[in-house]
Amino acid sequence: MTGPVDPARGAARSVAEDAPVFVISVAAELAGMHAQTLRQYDRLGLVSPGRTPGGGRRYSPRDVALLREVQRLSQEDGVNLAGIKRIIELESQVEALQARVHELLAELEHSEHRRMAAEAAVPAGYRAELVPQRRPGNALVVWRPRSGR
Repeated sequence: MTGPVDPARGAARSVAEDAPVFVISVAAELAGMHAQTLRQYDRLGLVSPGRTPGGGRRYSPRDVALLREVQRLSQEDGVNLAGIKRIIELESQVEALQARVHELLAELEHSEHRRMAAEAAVPAGYRAELVPQRRPGNALVVWRPRSGR
């Protein structure tokens, strides 16, 4: 026997997490809100659903999850809508920065593999002649002319 199925989660398995599939009435029901609340959140920029060519709102499973989070922050944590909008913006920035860090780490790993391959390609006879260079530090050298000349 299976338990109750969450329609938003079931849909998320078969479609992309950000695919705009739910009309406003379905999204409102899934999020446990009134459709007018969703329209207000859209006007405030808290949730930005996809649009049909005719201008109708289409909510994704990710949008529904965000609506639930907005409701939780508002009702359970007492955060006002301006605060919620700021939280959403900051979380979005964190996600973008994390993605960039992952890109840079992958790029660094790729560069390290290329360096190791290039180093391995150097004939053994030349390896002894390779001299590692120190990177310039931040040491300060003061030059003073010799006196008496």
